[in-house]
Amino acid sequence: MAKEKIILGIDPGTTIMGFGIIKVVNKKMEFVQMNELLLHKYTDPYIKLKLIFERTVELIDTYHPDEIAIEAPFYGKNVQSMLKLGRAQGVAMAAGLSREVPITEYFPKKIKMAITGNGNASKEQVAKMLKGLLGLKTLPKNLDSTDGLAAAVCHFYNEGRAELGTQYSGWEAFVKANANKVKGAKK
Repeated sequence: MAKEKIILGIDPGTTIMGFGIIKVVNKKMEFVQMNELLLHKYTDPYIKLKLIFERTVELIDTYHPDEIAIEAPFYGKNVQSMLKLGRAQGVAMAAGLSREVPITEYFPKKIKMAITGNGNASKEQVAKMLKGLLGLKTLPKNLDSTDGLAAAVCHFYNEGRAELGTQYSGWEAFVKANANKVKGAKK
């Protein structure tokens, strides 16, 4: 019997959340889907977070991923941007944890390195490599969905090497690993 696993990759964002899904059958990747949640038309930041949560839960309930790979926010020049990305990532993680799907975070350089062999690769280079790896006919206009797909493929390539990302199997594991950051957490 074929061993099968579904991996959901997420590129969190408060303007566009990209996601991609792959199926792994007998250690071979198959493309399932990629798309984007467009949030730029919403002005209320809390509505955006609600929509990220709801879309992530919808993806989980539809595709039943065994694991989630999510891009970790990185520090750029704008602290406010990082805060917004962290909130988007946290909401997507909370959605996965609410459905008890294990989550692994990967830094953007780690994802780029896994896909292209170059941690400083451009979005376009990552997208073109994914096109070849997964036999995609076309690439989307915005590359946020290929970034989400890249997180899933990175996770596939790093299977069994948990030290490369941070994994959480549920709320208790997350709280335990982040006890110093979670004030008033109840056990």
